[in-house]
Amino acid sequence: MPLRALLYLGMLSILSLLGACASTPAPVQSAESYFKEGEAAYASRNYEEAIALWKKVKESYSSRELTTRAELKIADAHFENKAYIEAAAAYEDFRKLHPAHEQAAYALYRLGLSHYFQISGIDTDQTPVKNAVVTLEGFLGLHPDSAHAEEVRQKLADCRVKQLEYENYVGNFYLRTGKYPSAIKRLSEALERFPGTPKLDQTLFYLAKAYLKSGETVQGREILKRLATEFPDSPLNAEAAKL
Repeated sequence: MPLRALLYLGMLSILSLLGACASTPAPVQSAESYFKEGEAAYASRNYEEAIALWKKVKESYSSRELTTRAELKIADAHFENKAYIEAAAAYEDFRKLHPAHEQAAYALYRLGLSHYFQISGIDTDQTPVKNAVVTLEGFLGLHPDSAHAEEVRQKLADCRVKQLEYENYVGNFYLRTGKYPSAIKRLSEALERFPGTPKLDQTLFYLAKAYLKSGETVQGREILKRLATEFPDSPLNAEAAKL
């Protein structure tokens, strides 16, 4: 056979082999495999990688049970990664999609914590505090005997202290800027909303000052007596005596 023909046949064989290789589909990874890899990444604290792998489980649509587990795992990974806004959204989605799921209570608990850990300074947006209070109260209403109940009560009590601190902050702002009626209204409402909460001595002190500054001496003196009676050890009593 002529050399040219041999070369031609050789090239055809090579091209045929290359075509066969190119047409061979890549092996498809199973949802179970993605899920296990996600668990390994999560255990290694590679939370972004874990989220990406569990999203592939969701996209596979191979198993409703596995997809549901992946949804909750994604929320947990966001939470452990301190991405609390994303975690809150994921837990909320899980609860809406699976309200009767055995892990719905856990998702509600974690949703409350996700809001709680978004709380920052007293002079910032107070929406996370409000969301945390609503969610944590809702959890206790539904699951008062939960293993998480005591922790939730502690977080809720802390939220109420933060809410009172904010009311004191605003009330004192009105006081410092000479808006005494606004200060009196804000601080009086705070006394009614947060009975028995730490920092009420500060509320009473500011309220007494607002009354006295506005010329309402009788009311101011009554509030000062209440401060001394209810909070005898408050350091504010020494300053109150000078008013």
